[in-house]
Formats: sequence, structure tokens, C-alpha cells
Amino acid sequence: QVQPVESGGGSVQAGGSLRLSCAASGRLFSTYAMGWFRQAPGKGRELVAAIGWIESNVDYAEEGKDRFTISRDNRKDTVYLQMNDLQPEDTAVYYCAARRRDIRYRVWEYNYWGQGTQVTVSS
Repeated sequence: QVQPVESGGGSVQAGGSLRLSCAASGRLFSTYAMGWFRQAPGKGRELVAAIGWIESNVDYAEEGKDRFTISRDNRKDTVYLQMNDLQPEDTAVYYCAARRRDIRYRVWEYNYWGQGTQVTVSS
């Protein structure tokens, strides 16, 4: 199993950028698909981006498709989410999650979760 730990959140103005990191300690990180989810106040948790155990297999929610980039470095057991042109509607707690092998899109399909990192975007 792996234990994700997020970092890199913070406060930015609209149009700014942040890079979130998720260090996933544990064995066989390279065999896990990793997902970035977010949860805004009063809303459900939703997938933002995911990357499979095969690095070329990535997918994005429509909201972030042109602004966010997910990547992984298996040598460092870390997955990243580069977020550009952030907007106030991107304000949320961002969570990193892991599951074996292939990308899935629903919260319950991921087995291991981090504690989340807050992203706040002001207008």
C-alpha cells in the first residue's frame, strides 16, 4: 500500500499558478494510478486529473483540461499537478489518491488518500 502526502497548496490571485506535489511512501509506487481530486465548500469531491501506472495514460476533467498538467516521477515516488491560470472557482481542498494500476474516475475507486492541501484563488 501507499500513503499519499500532499504539499504545495496556498493562496494566489486569479491568473496565477501553483504546483501541487504528492509524495506517496510505500512499496511499488510505480504500479499505482494516482488521482488528484478537489472538494470545494458545500460540494462533493471530484476528480481533477489522473495518471495511470503507465505514465502516458492521463486524463483530465473538463474544467482543467487546458490549464492543469499531471505528471509523475517514479524515482521520487511523487506525482505532481501543475495548475495554471487559476480562477476563484478552483478554490478547494485538493486531495491526492492512489489505486492499483489503471485510472478510475470515482472517489470510491481509490483506496488510499492524503489529508488534502488548501488552494485559495482570489479575484
